[in-house]
Amino acid sequence: MHEKNLPQKLDVKQFGRSESTLAGQELLSNFKRLMQETQGLGGENAVEWSVRGGFKPSQAGQAQVWLFLTVEVVLPLVCQRCMGPVNVPIQIDRAFRFVETEAQAELEDDESQEDVLVLSQDFDLAGLIEDEVLMDLPVVPRHDVCPVEIKLSATDASFESEVKKPNPFSVLADLKGRSQT
Repeated sequence: MHEKNLPQKLDVKQFGRSESTLAGQELLSNFKRLMQETQGLGGENAVEWSVRGGFKPSQAGQAQVWLFLTVEVVLPLVCQRCMGPVNVPIQIDRAFRFVETEAQAELEDDESQEDVLVLSQDFDLAGLIEDEVLMDLPVVPRHDVCPVEIKLSATDASFESEVKKPNPFSVLADLKGRSQT
């Protein structure tokens, strides 16, 4: 089953049992928190996503619901070196295991390599996608090589120029020369 738009609500248990697949594209402008990160830029960029449900037995033999999520998007951010725009590609490929209660999820999440979430009949897939992209953002977005020369110092015309101090080694050399005569 394929869709172009994200479903409003997803019955995770049913989706996992049926081993269904959904995929599509959403405009970046449909993700409010991501638009805040991009300072309103790139709203027309496509957020490509796919999710596949699965049902696998646990080590104890109980069947567990899984979601496998992939997301790709290019976010226009601000380079923290040159302060110019930089397109940051984000690629996510994560697995989520679902359990019955919040307490069980908290208990198992620390011990698991995968993320553990609580089963829901009205799961917010769009919220999960947005959360995962936000967590994958670089702390300091920047170009590999900035397209403009980066100024490494700042000057203030009203600030008095620094008095040139003599090189301490040349002063020592002068003193040494005087002491030998």
